[in-house]
Amino acid sequence: MRVLQSSRLLPGVLLRPFCALLLLLSGTPASRSDAELPCQILKRIGRTVRLGAVLLLPQQHPGAPPLSGPVRSGAARDALLRAVRRLNARAAELLPYNLSVELVMGMETGLGELPAFGVPPASRRDPQSFLESVCRTVVVQGVSALLAFPQSTGELLQLEFLSSTIQIPVVSIVGKQYPRQSKNPFHLQMSLETSHPTHADVLIFLLTMNRWYDVSLVLCKEWNVTNFLSLLYNNSKFHLGTIFNIASDSDDINFVNYLQEYLDTVKEAPLSIVTFGCGIEHFRKIFQLATNYGLMLPEHHWILGDSQNVEELRTEGLPMGLLAHGKTTEPVFQNYVQDAVELIARAVATATYVRPELALIPSTTNCMHWEEMNITSGQFLSRYLASTSFDGVSGYIKVTDPSVITSDSRYYIWSLQLDPVGKPMWTRLGRWHEGKIVMDHGIWPNKVQKPNSGGSHSTRLHLRVVTLIEHPFVFTRNVDADGHCPAGQLCLDALTNDTTIIESLFENLKSGNDSVPMEYKKCCYGYCIDLLEKLADDMSFDFDLYIVGDGKYGGWKNGRWTGLVGDLLSRAAHLAVTSFSINSARSKVIDFTSPFFSTSLGILVRTRDTTAPIGAFMWPLHWSMWVGIFVALHVTALFLTLYEWKSPFGMTPKGRNRKKVFSFSSALNVCYAILFGRTAAIKPPKCWTGRFLMNLWAIFCLFCLSTYTANLAAVMVGEKTYEELSGIHDPKLHHPSQGFRFATVRESSAEDYVKKSFPEMNEYMRRYDVPTTPDGVKYLKNDPQRLDAFIMDKALLDYEVSIDADCKLLTVGKPFAIEGYGIGLLQNSPLTSNISELISQYKSDGFMDMLHDKWYKVVPCGKRSFAVTETLQMGIKHFSGLFVLLCIGVAGSLLATAGEHIIYRLVLPRIKRKPRLKYWLHTSQRFHRALNTSFNDEQFQQKLNRLQKRCNVENNQQMVWNTASHAHWNRRKCIFKDIQQPEVNLKPCQVEDLPPVVKELPLTVNSNGKPEPLLKARHSVIHELTELEKQIQLIKQELQKAMNRKNELEEYQRTVRNPES
Repeated sequence: MRVLQSSRLLPGVLLRPFCALLLLLSGTPASRSDAELPCQILKRIGRTVRLGAVLLLPQQHPGAPPLSGPVRSGAARDALLRAVRRLNARAAELLPYNLSVELVMGMETGLGELPAFGVPPASRRDPQSFLESVCRTVVVQGVSALLAFPQSTGELLQLEFLSSTIQIPVVSIVGKQYPRQSKNPFHLQMSLETSHPTHADVLIFLLTMNRWYDVSLVLCKEWNVTNFLSLLYNNSKFHLGTIFNIASDSDDINFVNYLQEYLDTVKEAPLSIVTFGCGIEHFRKIFQLATNYGLMLPEHHWILGDSQNVEELRTEGLPMGLLAHGKTTEPVFQNYVQDAVELIARAVATATYVRPELALIPSTTNCMHWEEMNITSGQFLSRYLASTSFDGVSGYIKVTDPSVITSDSRYYIWSLQLDPVGKPMWTRLGRWHEGKIVMDHGIWPNKVQKPNSGGSHSTRLHLRVVTLIEHPFVFTRNVDADGHCPAGQLCLDALTNDTTIIESLFENLKSGNDSVPMEYKKCCYGYCIDLLEKLADDMSFDFDLYIVGDGKYGGWKNGRWTGLVGDLLSRAAHLAVTSFSINSARSKVIDFTSPFFSTSLGILVRTRDTTAPIGAFMWPLHWSMWVGIFVALHVTALFLTLYEWKSPFGMTPKGRNRKKVFSFSSALNVCYAILFGRTAAIKPPKCWTGRFLMNLWAIFCLFCLSTYTANLAAVMVGEKTYEELSGIHDPKLHHPSQGFRFATVRESSAEDYVKKSFPEMNEYMRRYDVPTTPDGVKYLKNDPQRLDAFIMDKALLDYEVSIDADCKLLTVGKPFAIEGYGIGLLQNSPLTSNISELISQYKSDGFMDMLHDKWYKVVPCGKRSFAVTETLQMGIKHFSGLFVLLCIGVAGSLLATAGEHIIYRLVLPRIKRKPRLKYWLHTSQRFHRALNTSFNDEQFQQKLNRLQKRCNVENNQQMVWNTASHAHWNRRKCIFKDIQQPEVNLKPCQVEDLPPVVKELPLTVNSNGKPEPLLKARHSVIHELTELEKQIQLIKQELQKAMNRKNELEEYQRTVRNPES
């Protein structure tokens, strides 16, 4: 709480810089956009509602006696500070948007250390000077309303003039109501005089509502019962019996005798006996004799006719079921001040929901400058002040006349009952409210408890409980064939909120002829049902359980409350037990016990298995890692080439004069082969430095590929996407893009929170809202999805996630709007405190923890292990990128082939004609050959190689001609002669030297770049080829002769052997 105490201002200066800013921001309603966001307004006002306070010091007029009573020096100030402090402690329940109340007190001279104003003395104070002083000190601060404490008619007239001039609501707290002629809607009076009902009105209404029309009176003292008797005579339904007056008989013997005579006359017929003016001694004698005569419940009802203070009323010697009426304690001055502050706060809160710019930004901050407006903030707020009512600490607060605030006293109906441990206690049955008795639920005069003694048995309290299906707090299943529940509690699901129908169904259920349809019967069980059973055992009550007809928690709709709240207000149910969130709107009309479960709001989304993109196989490594690998590969190949060409042992022309050369292309081939584990023929480097670098590159590739392989399955299998929401303030919720859908449950606490805190978001969301939590989860899991996000209590969402077998649900974002679940009852119910104490006891002894473990101990995602096994079977969609890459490689190879032909036919001839750029051996050996070898020489070399293959007769025979020397061709003729045998002549093979062919060859290069002589001219080559063909034909002829000779010898050998055998 912050308190501003205004100090003296310079004359003529009516605005501080802060107020000047407020003035600029306020403007007229027409000048601002109707769609101005509440958050922008809250930023302007600093999230505070300012209340002004004036006339805190009572005025002492000349000749007047000193003021006394509750309103004295300093009392108003202290009461205001205490009231604002208590209100800010409950600001979350009363005010929206996290607003708080700030007090601006206009203190006058004479209050010690507090600053003084330039206010004229009381002797020469007039309404105009009072207006100017208030404008300079309080109004300039930007207050929404004023609180005043006038002590005379003159001060009241000053407030009348002030409120009508500046058009700011003023609430005056006065000792007694001052009559006024004017109907000023800006000035309201709140009197410290509380209106009390007459005992006659209360008694007549109590007798009528219970249909106790036969009435008898007992007067222990002289008592004025004229009003009561006149009401009885004027109502034809009542029958007045004997009036027993024992006020004049003080003798105990006479008193007993007269009492016995009276009891003899009334014991025949059941009736209600009302006593007046009886003390505790009279009660003991009366009820002792009445018990002996049997004049007790249920046939006879005893009522204490005179008003009683039940806190002082004793219970000894009084019968169970005795009725009394009266109030508890008188309200004090501080209670009225607290109710006045709360009245303004409630009116501001209600007005803020309608037009926040008028409710929160004061229109009047400068009394010297007025703007023409259709409606000012004071006019707008005064309308809501006149229509606001609530149950305050001083009584029931309401505005009866447009300018009079009344406080009805807390007048209750009590009954003597037994508490859970069997002791007698005064229990409240109802209260007097707006001219009638409003009975609390659950306890009725005809449900009396008797102590367990002497064979009598106790009649347990019977309650009707409404619930709502919400897992895991309440589950339902069908009853068995006999209509019973083997486990859980029998509950009715009649799909109606009609009190008469619900009562008739339970009456039929209890009767012998059970006519309740089988489809109405359900078995209810769950977290809350276990809690309800525990409460019933500890508090000794029975209950009937049914499911709320409209399936809603409860909200204000079409001028009435729906759902659970509506059933409580209509007295269809006495308790509401489920996941019932405690919020400010519901707390205004019903009571809640202390929370038995704490939770918050959360956001539920669904994960989706997305189709693997083309580049999914590259996801195990970041793109920067891929770039780094290929950059390192080319740098390594470059250094391998440099080391090889600079080494004396390298595979280069300057090294060991090898036929092969290690070029940059060879280095790239080596590096790519090692990276991808390709088993292909490569030319490894020969120098030591190059080999060392190649092994380091192999180690680098080993770690990179092992990491890639390890992450490949996890990345490709676990690819799931979901709506990433940071919380309730996420831009996706406040500025939803096209097609983004989110919702909550209608008339739930989540909807109430969004409606109050984010009205624009609620306007967008309401079109997608769902009736129940299972519906919201279903819409999330549907294919196609009907919702993208679902906002609800996190306790319910966590359970839905835990039982989701497909593991598709996920809660995201930070929790928000901490709340609790409580048991709902009617306001001022006597059971509220008892149940709250038991809930606190259950929390301390671990019973609530046991319930949580029982209903929330579910294995999350039960099928997760099976799902992982299934998704490890990766299909073609996961590796579609590899197939695309292969296709791109084939297309690229075709382009490379075309490029080779272009280079060979267009680029190379141009380079050949130039004297420079012909040495490419360090880059590509093939490119170097192409530049330094003619096309005809290449054809000749190919033909020469074919001739060498054709001239090899067999692998183990010596070649016919030697090509070791490229300068000469040695040709030898092989001549076979008959071999000298006993009967067969064989010609030995004679090798004749062929005439040498001497040719001068042109200079060219060999495979490693050294010059070599070749044939000089093409015609000499053709001539030599002709000669070689002739020699080949000759050799073939000689070979044929040798084969024939061989066959002859083999035939001869077989012929010689046969005769010998």
